[in-house]
Amino acid sequence: MKTKFIGIKELRQNMAKVSSQAYKKNERLIVLRKNTPLFELRPLSSEDSLAEIFRRDIEVAQQDVRDGKVYSQTETKKILGL
Repeated sequence: MKTKFIGIKELRQNMAKVSSQAYKKNERLIVLRKNTPLFELRPLSSEDSLAEIFRRDIEVAQQDVRDGKVYSQTETKKILGL
């Protein structure tokens, strides 16, 4: 993956164009403010994307458990018609 440095002002002004080019060229962007790195932007691979969706689903499920939004085994069998 190629690395490209970009100023925060240029990123703000041309976000759509810059992000599209970075995605197409598989470039990692290091965003700078006054020549100091602030953060990194990089395109997600399909594996990264799936991992992120899976992580989000786990967080939702954990919150459901904390909120008591769960079914017992008997309720689950009844819902599934078993």
